[in-house]
Amino acid sequence: MAVEGRLSAPIPLGALRPPRNPISRALLDKVLGRIIAAAGLVFGLQALPGMIGQVDSMQLAWAWVIGLAMFGGFFALVVASLVQRGVTTVEAFVAIAYLIALVTWPLAVDDPSEVQSSVPWLWYLCTVATASAASAFSTWIATGYLFVAPAVYGFIRLTPSGGAVSPQRATLDSVYAILLGGAVLILVVILRQAAANVDQAQATAVARYSEAIREHATELERVQVDAIVHDSVLTTFIQAARAWSPDERELSTNMARNAMSHLSAAASTTPFDESDTTIADMVDRIEAAVADLGVEVELRRGPIEGDGIPSTAAEALYSAAVQALVNSSQHAGDGPGVERWVRVTRDQAGLTTVEVGDTGKGFEPTTVPTERLGVRVSIHERLNNAGGLATIDSAPGRGTLVRLRWPVDALLDGGRTPDRSADPTDAAGASGGTA
Repeated sequence: MAVEGRLSAPIPLGALRPPRNPISRALLDKVLGRIIAAAGLVFGLQALPGMIGQVDSMQLAWAWVIGLAMFGGFFALVVASLVQRGVTTVEAFVAIAYLIALVTWPLAVDDPSEVQSSVPWLWYLCTVATASAASAFSTWIATGYLFVAPAVYGFIRLTPSGGAVSPQRATLDSVYAILLGGAVLILVVILRQAAANVDQAQATAVARYSEAIREHATELERVQVDAIVHDSVLTTFIQAARAWSPDERELSTNMARNAMSHLSAAASTTPFDESDTTIADMVDRIEAAVADLGVEVELRRGPIEGDGIPSTAAEALYSAAVQALVNSSQHAGDGPGVERWVRVTRDQAGLTTVEVGDTGKGFEPTTVPTERLGVRVSIHERLNNAGGLATIDSAPGRGTLVRLRWPVDALLDGGRTPDRSADPTDAAGASGGTA
């Protein structure tokens, strides 16, 4: 009968890294800056012929200063949006320079009394200026700019230097500019509010995830302590109470040494230890534990494809294997036909397997009382918390095989679907009995 613990993958440490967001305030500002820069180039090219055609009727100094300020601002905005430096400053400069150009337009015309025959070239840049103000300034300032700039332009259109158009035409131009700029402002405000909500939600999620990590670490420490108490301390006490012969006393002494070693290792290991070790080192530790166990165990080293493994996984595999060996030594029997073995392999898919088996008495896992801690804490939970899987195949009279595999991902990716036929409340003593 194949028996396995609940499959419970650990919280990955890689998840602590900040995720890439579909929207955030920083990303929005980046995209918005590049859009305004592109619009500045397009509308600037549209206004350039009008500027060249009107320069003869303007004061030359003003034409050069305003022209360089506006078109230089657009070029600087393109550069700033690409390098992501000083975008807001350049946008504010463009908005202010445009407003100054509007206010000084009547003073810049050589003969203000002469009616201009064409639309002032600044008209083509009104939307870019209001968009720059919406991005660079606060909502209230940008809203004020949205009404002030078109209103100044409408007033200029009423003067001879602006074309001396009718009030209806000037009002229409101003309203059109307000509506277009208002749409841009509303879009910017809505997107920024959405981005701020996303950022706040992410911060809340990260805080909750950190709390979950701490709770998970506490749970891992509890399982580790429970496993050590059962594997080492209680088992040692039980063996010592039953030790009458010299061999049994020697076994109790060796188990006490192992218990002290487990406690020392637990004090220096954290649940999220990211250091690595090798499978060869883990096998050497299992071999040393076998030598101190007091029973004959055959250690079989199978093929190992790349022997790097996280320390937490190696510790879980080692501790679970030693617990299975201890249970086997206590409950499988000592008859001449009883054999015990440990086999360690690792395939090309990265699946590490430790098999602990014997040909002893065997047992029926589903009949073990639920209050026993053996397999549930010492083997199943230990492997689950490390991202592995433990299965037990045993029946009365035909021995026991405990199979420890890590990681679960390699097990599933390789097409080896684990047997989920039974999930015992606790098969409390792998390898032949109760623990």
